[in-house]
Amino acid sequence: MTAPQSPIPNPYFVDACIEAIGAPHVLTSAHDTAPFLTDWRKRYQGQALAVLLPGTTEEVAKVVQLAREYRVTVVPQGGNTGLAGGATPDASGAQAVIGLRRLNRIRDVDPHNNTITVEAGVVLADIQARADKEQRLFALSLAAEGSCTIGGNLATNAGGTGVLRYGNTRELCLGLEVVTPQGEIWDGLRGLRKDNTGYDLRDLYIGAEGTLGIITAAVMKLHPAPVARVTALAALASPAAALDFLATAQRYAGPLLTGFELMSDFCLNLVHTHFPQMRYPFSQAHGQTVLLELSDSESEEHGRALFERLMEHAMETGLVEDAVVAESLAQSQAFWDLREHIPLAQAQEGLNIKHDISVPISRIGHFIEETDALVAQTAPGARMVTFGHLGDGNLHYNVQAPEGVDPKRFLAEFQDAVNRVVYDRVHAHRGSISAEHGLGQLKVDEAMHYKSPVEIRLMRALKTALDPENLMNPGKVIPSIAPRKQGGFDAPPNE
Repeated sequence: MTAPQSPIPNPYFVDACIEAIGAPHVLTSAHDTAPFLTDWRKRYQGQALAVLLPGTTEEVAKVVQLAREYRVTVVPQGGNTGLAGGATPDASGAQAVIGLRRLNRIRDVDPHNNTITVEAGVVLADIQARADKEQRLFALSLAAEGSCTIGGNLATNAGGTGVLRYGNTRELCLGLEVVTPQGEIWDGLRGLRKDNTGYDLRDLYIGAEGTLGIITAAVMKLHPAPVARVTALAALASPAAALDFLATAQRYAGPLLTGFELMSDFCLNLVHTHFPQMRYPFSQAHGQTVLLELSDSESEEHGRALFERLMEHAMETGLVEDAVVAESLAQSQAFWDLREHIPLAQAQEGLNIKHDISVPISRIGHFIEETDALVAQTAPGARMVTFGHLGDGNLHYNVQAPEGVDPKRFLAEFQDAVNRVVYDRVHAHRGSISAEHGLGQLKVDEAMHYKSPVEIRLMRALKTALDPENLMNPGKVIPSIAPRKQGGFDAPPNE
């Protein structure tokens, strides 16, 4: 079911927004709005009636009320670092982008409750830094942390490198403040770990990508800051060996194991090709490399002793073929830089077919083996760039054009077929076609292809109940639905 064409917006909408939040915060010129209209990967280019930059929750509520009054659909946007087009407006020029960057205050830090209350526009790295001042850890960490905002992290239920120990953004959130599609403010900023008083509204909004309401603030969990971190690179023969090594590391380290990242040999060589200062870490090639990190609350000596026992066992049993342990913070950061430069190296190499997927951890080896073979049949010569968070089953299973082949031509010829192969195998292994990037507009139709009719009906029912006029980020997460007519959803005209 498709939404009807949007009417021409009331010309007084922009004037009303100027009165509500001030002229400097209502952008309409092409020069001013341009940074808000293209997604980070430059895959989607939209247009907007206006870009609105409210500075308080009350101002967000006011512009949503105006949007409802003038029948203008809205697109919430944080740091605009998303990878699925979820924060980009459509091409109609009839939508308004609501940018949340001015909601950038840290409202409260409660060290005894281990919580921090922040507004949606606070940059992730700023939350980490404030937690550090309180000798606490805010555990969410990802490559875009210097520019992404916590509101966007919550809207997409971002993952990152600490999921193995601390969970996704959802697990790090205790309470929310949300502006509803009716322009009301729900104050759910309760820093409670136990609250069994009804439906969990918080979890409805996390991961909804602004389609059910606009998150304006959140209470996030803090953890005691670790005393020491031990970081290492371990060389292994295959993904199956890496899975066995993960089980061994969990047995030896338990909750101290905070990072376990898988990188194929081709990934590391690609990084060295485009960033020569980042050298291949071993004296000879190995099929896979694992970046693992232990966080110890006792002492550096305790962490290193535990790590040495783990690596001694792993190498004696043949699980690990070689290993390098970071001897300083700088070397530890260099190891993480290798991992984080893989997407940048891919971009330098040329356009590629990206997949952010998850499968049960125990199935990762089988998935890679089967899917690699099928992709090779479908797109001969394609180069596999496989890396990700092995500890939580999240793979970035990317496909690069064969060497010497024009990437644009490769994508035009093979992208749909490769996507079908990959997504079919994900589905066969009872996985997800979007692990941490969200659906946005990139994967909304693909997701509907793999979800059951029951699941789709439930999702549509939630959207219709909370946003009956389909004003909030329409066309994202689920295909656009028609607004509820007077008398009920899709009611006959005379009913």
